[in-house]
Amino acid sequence: MGLLSGDRAVKTALVVLLALLCISKSWAAGDEAQEASAARSLLEKAVARYRQEGDKAFAQFSRQGEFVDGERYVFVTDTHGVMLASGGPSVALIGRDVSSVLDPELQKNLQSALQTPESAGIQQAEYRWQNWADGKVERKRVYFQRVGNRLLAVGYYLPRASPAQAKALLDKAATELSADEKGTVDAINSLKGGFLQDDLYVFVVNTDSQRYVAHGTNLRLVGTDFSKVKDPEGKPVGVPMLAMVKKQSDGEYEYRWRNPVTNKIELKHAYMRKVGHFMVAVGYYSG
Repeated sequence: MGLLSGDRAVKTALVVLLALLCISKSWAAGDEAQEASAARSLLEKAVARYRQEGDKAFAQFSRQGEFVDGERYVFVTDTHGVMLASGGPSVALIGRDVSSVLDPELQKNLQSALQTPESAGIQQAEYRWQNWADGKVERKRVYFQRVGNRLLAVGYYLPRASPAQAKALLDKAATELSADEKGTVDAINSLKGGFLQDDLYVFVVNTDSQRYVAHGTNLRLVGTDFSKVKDPEGKPVGVPMLAMVKKQSDGEYEYRWRNPVTNKIELKHAYMRKVGHFMVAVGYYSG
């Protein structure tokens, strides 16, 4: 994203700030709803304390206690991008202008986010970053609110895509492919159109030619022979998936593959469906 590398704490704070550039409108249910509620509540508590005590509250935000709740913690920047308080790893950045190491375009976008009017109330954003608790790159949502010339925020890590989400994306792709082959293939290959959702993506193989016709993250695979695909350990992937979908309209297959979000080789559980002379597949990663 154009970041100039530094130590881990610098990167942590930078991505926290960059999170403010990408406002998210998505919501999930279950555990995520509980996480969202807890993060928002912690932010509201921090905002109330800051309104009472002003900058004196920074000491409370920057130590273990009532403003650190597991992986959730409060951090504060001013409207120039200087870290003022943090109950997490970015505590090492306190007093530093972390925005100064961004490229000009990102600085411009960051300043726009940092200048969110106080009247806007609580806002939310998403980004991807390494979870210091488990070392994995994961999605994180942050809630933030401006109070005067301070930005207070609390974030939490989002769960990986679920089997239900993978099945829903497969249903969407299969339905749209049945209605409009070319339009759907083009939409998948555009890496947009709703067929790329965090670590979920769609790929389509022509069962006659056995070649990829669409891939949601790697366009270099389009036109290549799917039957020759193997996992990093040499286990066949293409041949058994094609054989399965030719015998039945739906199937499932597990293999190891690179997660486009974490960039690590992980266990992937793929759902596939035959649509005319195509095999459509979507898989979720279980780590």
